[in-house]
Amino acid sequence: MAGCATLPDTEVVKERRRRAGRAIRKRLRSAVGERSDALVAKLKRTSGDVDMLDKQIELEQDIVGSPLVVGNKVTLLQDGPATYQAMFAAIRTAKDHINVESYIIEDDEVGRQFSDLLLERQAQGVQVNLIYDSLGAFGTPKTFFDRLTQAGVQVLEFNPAVTKPWTLNNRDHRKLLVVDGRTAFLGGINISSVYSSGSSARGSERPADATGGWRDTDIRVEGPVVGEFQKLFMQTWDKQHGKPLARKDYFPALVPQGKDIVRAIGSTPDDPFSLIYLTLISAITNAEKQVYITNAYFVPDPQLLKALLDAAGRGVDVRLILPSQSDSNSAFYAGRSHYSTLLEGGVKIYERRGALLHVKTAIVDGVWSCVGSSNLDWRSALDNDEINAVILGHEFAQLMQAAYAKDIATSDAIELESWKRRSLWLRMKEWTARLWWRLL
Repeated sequence: MAGCATLPDTEVVKERRRRAGRAIRKRLRSAVGERSDALVAKLKRTSGDVDMLDKQIELEQDIVGSPLVVGNKVTLLQDGPATYQAMFAAIRTAKDHINVESYIIEDDEVGRQFSDLLLERQAQGVQVNLIYDSLGAFGTPKTFFDRLTQAGVQVLEFNPAVTKPWTLNNRDHRKLLVVDGRTAFLGGINISSVYSSGSSARGSERPADATGGWRDTDIRVEGPVVGEFQKLFMQTWDKQHGKPLARKDYFPALVPQGKDIVRAIGSTPDDPFSLIYLTLISAITNAEKQVYITNAYFVPDPQLLKALLDAAGRGVDVRLILPSQSDSNSAFYAGRSHYSTLLEGGVKIYERRGALLHVKTAIVDGVWSCVGSSNLDWRSALDNDEINAVILGHEFAQLMQAAYAKDIATSDAIELESWKRRSLWLRMKEWTARLWWRLL
């Protein structure tokens, strides 16, 4: 009974999400449906001829929030080994500070590699500041973090489950590394060996069977927008009442590094609605050619479903790559309960085989890309702290599309006729999970 007392009241949660849904619809109408007559006229006049990048820049500027920042270089990093190699290289060259924020930090081979490197840089006078989620790292021994603290690393536990049980539903699901305020890494990759092997691990976000390891995506960002990601780290530190940070050059002068236009998007339950969700719906609503989405936990609400179906209905090539197995059966079957509607509406669905899919990316019209920590479920939209990047540019989108094509090549297409013949037992699982979709 004491444990149940910490669980969210379902009616309260449902009502809060209904209010958030209304807020999103209102903002969406304002940002997209009621743009100035001049902008609408321009898009109509040039539709089909206008450079898609110009169009997405216009649309992104209508979404109020963090700024679009020019002059960045974004590097696509696929899966754990490539991501960790790039992270370790950046950490080794750190001269001033290292800021780490991660939902999961394991006391395993990868976790110990991280901690050893961080301790090495701390000993060289580089200040290391680390935020970890209390539930995400629930199985990690306290001694793991004590070792870092004793060496001078500033360690902050996000919403401790023991001392703040009323915050149990608000988790820090972000994955962010900022080195010297000049280079940022973000995406879906936690600090864990599951990304480099099929070994099992503890806690949430863990597969029941992942013989091919975990398939995920991160990015490395260099350029002026890194300052925006740094701000998001600092905001979390302050909100969680972390000890004053050591005096370092957290916001150095940043010069252009490339051609990518990037928006840093952070979300928390304190927001009236999820900005990343609004941005994604806006991009889908205005897509003309393609919408390619890969997501690990697909529990769509009516607005997202409508946006996908409307896009497919007007001839847009809408494709979803979703997992064929999951560590969350409830989310897995709740997502599958929508397959028939989506397939009948012309949306193409693929399920990734082999590895456990943990990717959270989207590509629209070959110019608008999104990489981050947010899943397509209510938990990411309203309950978690999340971090994402929207990247506008042809070259990066081409890299994203190449990665997308590889994932499709290792996925199974879900065909409507065969899907209709699935077993009654699977239908029952979907129906049961669908009952709880607002809580997933």
